[in-house]
Amino acid sequence: MDKIPSFNVNHLELLPGIYVSRKDHVGNHTLTTFDIRMTRPNFEPVLQTAEIHALEHMGATFLRQHVVYGDQTIYFGPMGCRTGFYLILKGDLSSDSIVGLIKELFEHMADYNAPLPGASARDCGNYLDMNLPMAKYEARRFLDRISNISSTQLNYPD
Repeated sequence: MDKIPSFNVNHLELLPGIYVSRKDHVGNHTLTTFDIRMTRPNFEPVLQTAEIHALEHMGATFLRQHVVYGDQTIYFGPMGCRTGFYLILKGDLSSDSIVGLIKELFEHMADYNAPLPGASARDCGNYLDMNLPMAKYEARRFLDRISNISSTQLNYPD
């Protein structure tokens, strides 16, 4: 079985950042999948499930209700390796074109002070496994890492 393109990215050189993972064509539309890499793979601890779950609930809700990107948001969810998230948006987009959106998203999550959306037994299959204080910490940490984002944080390493 051939490796899929995301397994060909050199994870030993990958820094926290915002990357275009792939582009898919569905009918007349292009879907852009972004790799929102919050931690440095294989060098730093991964995100724990409770905070990544809380980030997912806050992030998906924020993005789907965003005034500009709400109708373009297809998916926001964690990577299996727990080093970040995938974001799928409708449109032929570049990493640098969504830096503002990602900063806005992570500022929202870092400053969040309300009940987590969907954090009930009725609304979520594992609602007890969420940690809002750590989610806010991880969101702020990522914001600090992309505050002066460089091209090495926007383009996959060779």
